[in-house]
Amino acid sequence: MKTITSAANPSFRQWKQLADSVRARKKTGETLLEGMHLVAAWQASCGMPIGVWVSEGGLKRPEIADWLAANHHALISAETEIFCSPDTLFCKLADTETPTGILARVNLPNPPDSPLPDTDTVLLDGIQDPGNLGCLLRAAAAAGFSQTLLSTGSASAWSPKVLRAGQGAHFQLKIYEAADLADFLRRFKGESLAATLADATPLYTAYWPFDAPLAWVFGAEGQGISAAVLQEARQRICIAMPGGMESLNVSAAAAVCLFESLRRRQA
Repeated sequence: MKTITSAANPSFRQWKQLADSVRARKKTGETLLEGMHLVAAWQASCGMPIGVWVSEGGLKRPEIADWLAANHHALISAETEIFCSPDTLFCKLADTETPTGILARVNLPNPPDSPLPDTDTVLLDGIQDPGNLGCLLRAAAAAGFSQTLLSTGSASAWSPKVLRAGQGAHFQLKIYEAADLADFLRRFKGESLAATLADATPLYTAYWPFDAPLAWVFGAEGQGISAAVLQEARQRICIAMPGGMESLNVSAAAAVCLFESLRRRQA
């Protein structure tokens, strides 16, 4: 374990770029995971990270100390770099107001070159809020959808805030960023459903073949789904809200729709 005490240290500066810059993450193909939950989720799905950074305070936390001890030999075998720094320096890397004391540096997973046109898919059109995007990915993974397409203009799927909101969903999904959603829908070999308020069939009365692959489309809360994408969807679906609210948060609406799909299949 290497001790780092200065922000001028080259390793610190590399990690700091990954923490702060979308461009750096794209250039290196790497990102940072913050918190023991994400680190453990990564290990379970993808193996050991390429780097681990802990704070002096983090070393005193039982869950972090126990994980480092239990995985000591595996970390060495994977040639994982391990750094430790004072809490004040660690806070400059962490994205949270109250850091838990551990970060991991990982290579971004590479999905296949093209998304499959015959598997359950969630399409996200212009979702810019990191918290919403992470929650949407989490709902998609929880409902058993295996791939997600993000349009140009969406938040970066691998940013620290989105990763935290996703709670490990990223490692269960094939994620395609800057995707052409309209083109994918034209090629999709199943039923495509767009969640929208205009000219839509209520979710609980809409019909679609329960055994067909599904592509659900969700748009940004302000602008909704773009016209070019919306016209390629085979059905427009709305959620009935007898309570009088105008709309739901997009991640809440997605969870309702995705789990209604799951309910129908299980029924």
